[in-house]
Amino acid sequence: MPLKLAGTDRDGWIAKPPGVPGWPQRPTLVAPDRLRQRGVGTLPGRASLPHALAHIESNAIDLALDLVWRFCGMPARFYLEWLQVAREEALHFQMLEQHLGSLGFAYGDFPAHDGLWEIAQRTRGDLLARLAPLPRTLEARGLDAAPPISAKLASVGDQRGAAILDIILRDEIGHVAIGNRWYLQLCLQRGLDPVAAYPSLAKNYRAAPLRGPFNVKARLAAGVTQAELDSLLHT
Repeated sequence: MPLKLAGTDRDGWIAKPPGVPGWPQRPTLVAPDRLRQRGVGTLPGRASLPHALAHIESNAIDLALDLVWRFCGMPARFYLEWLQVAREEALHFQMLEQHLGSLGFAYGDFPAHDGLWEIAQRTRGDLLARLAPLPRTLEARGLDAAPPISAKLASVGDQRGAAILDIILRDEIGHVAIGNRWYLQLCLQRGLDPVAAYPSLAKNYRAAPLRGPFNVKARLAAGVTQAELDSLLHT
């Protein structure tokens, strides 16, 4: 007889949790266009960058775990890999939270937005749709953004913040590679051309369009094909 877990339905499946994950009361969530842009020349401006990254990492933990419980029927490796992603995202969050504390701030001191979770809600019915706009779009965008943010922090003497960004970039290459590998496998199973399917999925599920400059080296390391890069660079 299968083990009956608390919170499961009569067939033993884990019941769908109500609403969104157990987010803390802070930070205050606002529309993306209401987020104030702060220069790194001030201490609050410097702190706002790791705060924004901490919020992304907090969402990334939820998104990785959501993949684990929401989409059944995948090979065991799928679930083990996304659990590892969740663990690494949690370590990123911890590093950023500690760094915020060293600057005299805490997670929740600045507003944030929930755009990542909104896309997760839109793609909750199709794993292929989830993998196109999240790990292959937004997380891949992090590969492009990390080096200039690291350089910006280093330019104002925040060497610890810059070092954390370098660690995150290293790990995120692996996360994008995992998302990319499962995306390609699902495309193969469904008889889809992965290069042609990607822009259609991104458009249908309203993922933000990708704009350069692109971190070509990191994207190649994450398994993005030259054909995909050529498509991005000539869009």
